[in-house]
Amino acid sequence: MYKNLRGRPGAVLAAAAVAQFVVALDMAVVNVALPEIRSALGFAPLDLSWVVHVYALTFGGFLLLGGRACDLFGRRRLFAAGLAVFGLCSLAGGLAQEPWQLVAARAGQGVGAAATAPAALALLTTTFTEGPRRIRALGVWSAVNAAGGALGVLAGGVLTEYAGWRWVMLVNLPVVAAALALVYAAVPAEPRPVRRERPDLLGAVLSTGGVGLLVYGVVRTDARGWASAATWETLAVAGVLLGAFVAVESRSSAPLLRLGLLRSRPVAGANLLVFLAAAGQFTAFYFVSLYLQQVLGLGAAVTGAAFLPFSAGLVAGTAVATRVTAARSPRASLVTGSLCAAAGLAWFACLSPHGGFLTDVLGPSLLTSVGAGLVLAPAAAVATTGVRPGEAGMASGVLNSARQLGGCVGLAVLATVAAHRTGTAADPTGPSALTSGYALGLAVTAALFVLAAVVALTVLPGRRTAGPTAPAAATPAEAPRLEGTPS
Repeated sequence: MYKNLRGRPGAVLAAAAVAQFVVALDMAVVNVALPEIRSALGFAPLDLSWVVHVYALTFGGFLLLGGRACDLFGRRRLFAAGLAVFGLCSLAGGLAQEPWQLVAARAGQGVGAAATAPAALALLTTTFTEGPRRIRALGVWSAVNAAGGALGVLAGGVLTEYAGWRWVMLVNLPVVAAALALVYAAVPAEPRPVRRERPDLLGAVLSTGGVGLLVYGVVRTDARGWASAATWETLAVAGVLLGAFVAVESRSSAPLLRLGLLRSRPVAGANLLVFLAAAGQFTAFYFVSLYLQQVLGLGAAVTGAAFLPFSAGLVAGTAVATRVTAARSPRASLVTGSLCAAAGLAWFACLSPHGGFLTDVLGPSLLTSVGAGLVLAPAAAVATTGVRPGEAGMASGVLNSARQLGGCVGLAVLATVAAHRTGTAADPTGPSALTSGYALGLAVTAALFVLAAVVALTVLPGRRTAGPTAPAAATPAEAPRLEGTPS
């Protein structure tokens, strides 16, 4: 049965979608289980947040390296290796008996995800030629990626309540097994290149250290604050490392990130738009979750279920985006979607401390999610358009880094803004004060999507999407490795 899937684009898409789903799911699935994890393993209060932060840290830090590695060593190999690491670390986390064991397992999951995510996207961009087919494939990938994050809260709440916290880790195992079976069945093995470039080790160290410290400095503002010397020292060191990385890459004959890729106006603009959209989407998800639980008093499982309309809206939005992009241009879908999401978030900013799901959440959830769905797939398509097959992983790593960094930076900054608004109230713990802070944060996320619309309108090309075209020609060094790539 599995042999019949060999080389079929639909099976490649299924493997990439399943893998991306589990990677996105784990960004949120443990959040609801944190109180039970603390009680079971004896976490100190200040250490518990590392169960969440260490995954974001290693995931974000290793994305560029993971993206380039799949170009050098093969997309299927990196995809399978990353999934295997992710699955083994999920098992280790589910069996953890000490706090450090769970934190180490979560760090390993992030490393595995950093190899899997860019490899999955690179498999899609080298399997589906540019045009409507790629847009449709990226629509499915984007919807699954967003739905994984939205359903993480629901899965975490249900598993924690009815099966125990360990299952928020162990649930990954059958999903990983399914994705591995699909990729081995669907994607032909890539022959090793006759001549392989040397890995850019110095660039890998500088980029991983720089991005890792940037993520660390941002996520630790929840404990240290933005005004602390430790925060700014960490961000300064991150800036120095990233500056050194740019200098090294500009002189390298085999760079981890070819800087010319970012000189492409569509690629640079699409990545900026993804950064802004991720900042808005991740932050909105966070504020609405808190509103449902801390103001409306809903339980974890019910809160997760409240995000099901959001997932449905994402699917609907990506379906519409495919048609709009094929008929007109990616820019048409990106501008419309960004403004639609901005309108939904502005509606969210009218939250009432005495509101309810039907009156304050359902309508803006649908409007925001449809808008986000209109944005995700076209942005990914533009960010990978015209990229040579031998640099598909590189472009995928940059895109995933933009998404990850946008979410981390946006959430950290806007959570501080909301907390400051709440802290100035007469009763900072009351529902009115909490709602006021969340509403301000949501209003700023609406502004981020307006800015994304401006980027799409002024930076990205407005021409009609071309029909399916052949992938860019491979260089002689790339050709042996691309012979087994499905098309």
